[in-house]
Amino acid sequence: MTPSPIIETKDLTIRFGGHVAVDHVNLQITPFTFKSIIGPNGAGKTTLFNMISGQYRPTEGKVFFKGKDITPLSPAIRTQLGIGRSFQLTNVFLSLTVLENVRLAIQSQKDIGFNFWKNYLHFSELEDRAYEILKMVLLDTKWNVPASGLTHGEQRKLEIAILIALETEVLLLDEPTAGMALEEVPSILELLKQIKNRRDKTILLVEHKMDVLMALSDSIAVLHEGKLIADDTPETISKNKEVQEAYFGGGRSRG
Repeated sequence: MTPSPIIETKDLTIRFGGHVAVDHVNLQITPFTFKSIIGPNGAGKTTLFNMISGQYRPTEGKVFFKGKDITPLSPAIRTQLGIGRSFQLTNVFLSLTVLENVRLAIQSQKDIGFNFWKNYLHFSELEDRAYEILKMVLLDTKWNVPASGLTHGEQRKLEIAILIALETEVLLLDEPTAGMALEEVPSILELLKQIKNRRDKTILLVEHKMDVLMALSDSIAVLHEGKLIADDTPETISKNKEVQEAYFGGGRSRG
């Protein structure tokens, strides 16, 4: 029996003036799988992502999480529900150490704020959990380094660690290798592979480099000019003539 989708979009559409950026997209994401969204530049990938994560409100259509309509909910509430999103640019506290970044995310999730009378070191279990997560993302040796001292690739790993610390069930990753030095890419791909193999998170990844995704994805959805033109296994997608035409046939999309 096929499990119910953890995230589903129904006729998801957004218009900017007279331009239809995303056009009636129906997408289903199965729990604990790795789905990628690809497409040529301007296909609507990040715009679709922004509607799923709550940054954009759709003109038409709905977004569902575990069968519940979350279309009107803010990004913060969606995070509380279990949907975490990274961005093309890293979003970490650069002046804090690597461990502090993750610990604060754990405190936020557990609703433990600043207490004037109780130093955070009293919460040793939070420190321990933060260190466990850093080991998971291969940053445990950098635990005491300010985030500003990390490479771009390491900051992306830290951002993923923060999403894990927030106990999100769904990781929305927007081009995690963007702006990364070539030698850093393999370590990010290995991290994503490890997270996938644990099968305790659902991963939705936006990417434009097909070669990055073929070995990682359980399924790949393809956007072209705002429309969903294919959604299938990597092997099937790689042989799809419409997909090949969208990538190599001179699509008209911009932006």
